[in-house]
Amino acid sequence: MTLFHGLIPPVPTIVNEDYQIDTDGAKVVIDHLIDEGVNGLLFLGTLGEFTQLSLEERKKVAEIAVEHVNGRVPVIIGTGSTNTREAIQLSRHSESIGAEGIIVINPYYTPLSEEHLLYHYESIGNVVGLPLLLYNFPAFTGQDLNPDLIKKLVETIPTISGIKDTVESIGHIREVLLKVKNEHPEFSVFCGYDDHLLPTLAAGGDGGICASGNFAPHLALGLLEAFNNQDFRQVIEHHQRLVSIPQIYNLDTPFANVIKEAMKQSGIEISTHVFPPSRSLRESKKKILNDILQGADNLPTKASRPKV
Repeated sequence: MTLFHGLIPPVPTIVNEDYQIDTDGAKVVIDHLIDEGVNGLLFLGTLGEFTQLSLEERKKVAEIAVEHVNGRVPVIIGTGSTNTREAIQLSRHSESIGAEGIIVINPYYTPLSEEHLLYHYESIGNVVGLPLLLYNFPAFTGQDLNPDLIKKLVETIPTISGIKDTVESIGHIREVLLKVKNEHPEFSVFCGYDDHLLPTLAAGGDGGICASGNFAPHLALGLLEAFNNQDFRQVIEHHQRLVSIPQIYNLDTPFANVIKEAMKQSGIEISTHVFPPSRSLRESKKKILNDILQGADNLPTKASRPKV
């Protein structure tokens, strides 16, 4: 039995126009997603803009999350850093406040040898007892965690319990399932891209940590339910809608502003401000975003949806 499963949205960090953490906005998002029926919440991942936050800001976001969720669903905190000592400090903090797990992206900017990558994860896993998810996002880190290395990490560090595999090729996820999960069934394998959810499940994976879970969680949740019920007509219908979602990631880089705007268009009353050097989504792109969302699921407009 895997520790984590299903849909776990990577929650954006909500901030006001002065770049201060918006505690009330964070609570609105948390309550909305839990009410929608998600299986967990991940904070301070890529959408959490963790690279733009100070150490103390990251701790504050984690504390708000754990306190307000209050055990309703599992909370996973992103504690990755280019600095192993900082990653350890953040991971210890997450453990001390009661998070259920941590997710750790491999250090970015400078590629590391396999020896150094092992040392980085061992340094965290040896001092923190929380379940640790690997976070593989080679398009952003510049370095892939290949399936053989993932297997070695899992067999070296007992606290490693899963992976979020944000990769273009579904073949990478397939290899992780074949080489790692086949031998370690309790290891959770999550896709990062929305359109990979169905092939991940079909190949034996455990779910998705997908951005659309923030603004259209019913699509992934519907697919998961239909898949579990072997209602393949509904599976295909939800999959076809999810397939169109990744278009929105091309509207801006980085795309936290896109996701926050999508959440607002779906009826969640939050600030869409982001940390510099990013800026809120331009008006011209908001229209394109709305068209994509309407096409994906005939989403009602903000005006016609009940306020959260």
